[in-house]
Amino acid sequence: MKKLKIILIPVLILFTIFLSCERDDLCSDDTSTTAHLYMQFYNSANTENLKNVLNFRAQGVDNDAVLSDYDVVTANSVYLPLKTTETSTQFKLHNDYSINDNGTPDDDTDDYVDGNEDIITIHYVTKLEYVSKACGYKTVFENVTISIEDDGDKWIDYILSTTDNEPISNEDEAHFNLFH
Repeated sequence: MKKLKIILIPVLILFTIFLSCERDDLCSDDTSTTAHLYMQFYNSANTENLKNVLNFRAQGVDNDAVLSDYDVVTANSVYLPLKTTETSTQFKLHNDYSINDNGTPDDDTDDYVDGNEDIITIHYVTKLEYVSKACGYKTVFENVTISIEDDGDKWIDYILSTTDNEPISNEDEAHFNLFH
């Protein structure tokens, strides 16, 4: 009887806890939270065709951290996280990124970046939207525009919105197309 009590009491406690949880107490992985800006890369010469960017690298401006999924990869799209506490975010987007060791592989003080870097600025207005008790709020980005700094050597020809300025609230479809 004593062994039965030792087993039965924890089972009853777990059962009571399980029954007291409401659906709103758990935030499912399927629940939409703050979305990233989703861009697909297209060929400028043939605007219907996706076009890979070779040795693509994405990095925030004034930020040494490189987006881990986009550190010298071949890509035909990118998901960019936007700052939720500001009204703009900047990224350095590299095409053909590489490090040139300047002929001195053991001395990294004279290394420099090869490739073509374009800086884009994404402007927006943020709005908080309630998701649930467990998930809290998500940020929705409205009135999103993107500009490209012209350094005289742009690899990005232009960027067009695919959503006619609809708010960015999910990542189901591309929000912008980047042509190069």
